[in-house]
Amino acid sequence: MNWRPLISVDPEVMHGTVCFRGTRIPVSVVLDNLAAGESAETILDEYPSLEPAHIPAALAYAAELARERILPVPEQA
Repeated sequence: MNWRPLISVDPEVMHGTVCFRGTRIPVSVVLDNLAAGESAETILDEYPSLEPAHIPAALAYAAELARERILPVPEQA
C-alpha cells in the first residue's frame, strides 16, 4: 500500500508529528491502538475523521520504518 498520500508532516500541525493528512491524529495513535489489540472498527469509531484506508496506511508506514532506514515524509502543501 502507498501510504504517502494519506500521511504527512506539517510543522504547524501537532508540532510536526507524523499525522494523517487533513487531521490532527498522529499515526502513532492508530499504531498504539492496534498494538493494544483494538480492532480497526473500534479505532474508526473512536476517531470519526479517520477513514478505513488510514489503518493499512499506518501499518505500511510502520513497516517501512521497521526496515531501519530514514523515510522522507511529504510535507503538507
